[in-house]
Amino acid sequence: MKAGCFINGVWRVPDSKKTIKNINPANTRDVISEFPAAGKKEIKEAIEAAKNAYKSWRYIPAPERGRYILKVAEIAKKDIDNIARVMTREQGKLLREAAGEVKKGINVLEYYSGAGFRLEGKTIPSESRSCFTYTVRCPLGPVGIITPWNFPWAIPCWKIAPAIVSGNTVVFKPSELPPGTAELLVGYFHEAGLPQGVLNMVVCDGPDFGEVILPSPQIKAISFTGSNNVGNYIMQEAVKTGKKVTCEMGGKNALILMEDGNVSEAVAAALDGAFGSTGQRCTATSRILVHRAVREEFTALLLDKAKNYRPGCGMEAESTIGPSIDNRQYQSVLEYIEIGKKEGAKLIHGGKMVKHEGYFIEPTAFDCVSPDMRVFQEEIFGPVLTITEIESLDEAIELANSVKYGLSGAIFTSSIDKAMKYIDNIEVGMAHVNEPTIGGEAQLPFGGTKATSYGNREMEEEGLHFFTETKTVFINYSGSGQRILIR
Repeated sequence: MKAGCFINGVWRVPDSKKTIKNINPANTRDVISEFPAAGKKEIKEAIEAAKNAYKSWRYIPAPERGRYILKVAEIAKKDIDNIARVMTREQGKLLREAAGEVKKGINVLEYYSGAGFRLEGKTIPSESRSCFTYTVRCPLGPVGIITPWNFPWAIPCWKIAPAIVSGNTVVFKPSELPPGTAELLVGYFHEAGLPQGVLNMVVCDGPDFGEVILPSPQIKAISFTGSNNVGNYIMQEAVKTGKKVTCEMGGKNALILMEDGNVSEAVAAALDGAFGSTGQRCTATSRILVHRAVREEFTALLLDKAKNYRPGCGMEAESTIGPSIDNRQYQSVLEYIEIGKKEGAKLIHGGKMVKHEGYFIEPTAFDCVSPDMRVFQEEIFGPVLTITEIESLDEAIELANSVKYGLSGAIFTSSIDKAMKYIDNIEVGMAHVNEPTIGGEAQLPFGGTKATSYGNREMEEEGLHFFTETKTVFINYSGSGQRILIR
């Protein structure tokens, strides 16, 4: 890290006495950096910089705003390997996973770089004679963006890009756990020539940021991805000053395998969804609901394939699963494994910590899991998979819907009838047929239902809609100054 914050186009070393350590979760002896955390003083200055920059930035033509984002994408393309290495070292994910995330973020940047040409309104017939009516999309003003540690490149890309291209200015708080990746992104915007104050970053404790930004009348919207507890707090506090809010929070995603589904493909999807990124993604496959007719075959193949996973540093080619992000998450996952055992779930694979200098846990699978167990209901955010037997599609859908979350889901079946019934009845924001629960694309809406999401979807046009408001325009050219209604 160059510094704890970037304000009004300048890297700043905060005055705070609090320090942040950036530690490699695969090797806790590797302290990547240590720097002062941004304090309330710097957060207020970032808000002021965003407020002042908005006065001129909002009037930059939208296509021109988009060109800054395109330039960032072009700069990042030349630095993919470096970004991936930084991310792997400070976040822990495999190098190939990190490179995939970088490329996805670049896709998002490219998509939104063209959004300046697509900030469309509507022309709508008026009831009045000689009156032209239409709508335009207008920016909100300075906005706050809060991103998590599990996708430190892609999620900032898909929040910052639509905010900026829409004409807003940004106060950005990345997670303090992998701050170096966020620093690279902000640095590319600076290199691209983005005007001072349009994008500001503060690396700080979450409570300090919330205490300043949530009551601030200058901040017009908050976009947040993280835990439900924090998201619910943000919703409650933001309403006090009339802020627009979108929150992407937890998930407890189920993969259903029917008797006519492809077992080997379902196993591959389950393993990728459950253990990829160490299970640390909101779209991770947490639950398998498998039909009785193929349960034995599925479980045997799953266990056979799971033996091939090797926990290790993401920089090492032979590693197939990385560490938990920090000790807090590591201990939480281990606690959930013990909870599963005590509840009577059958541990059939893994479940132990790995002797290593980092926060490694074996890929873990529980069988004979009932819907009332906590490991079935609660988000674990680690490499833990549960298996539950079902006898019908109706039962599978009922169990899949029985949790408070509703982000993603998947079904494996060769029947179009079953697939369509699943799509009609599953309570998720993203439904997959014959593929994993994970994944998202720049041109498709991302988000969930129930306790998972609040507010607009992200990415696609929905991402633009959150960062804009609609203005309806009436142009009366009758010359009378009055509305002449047609009856």
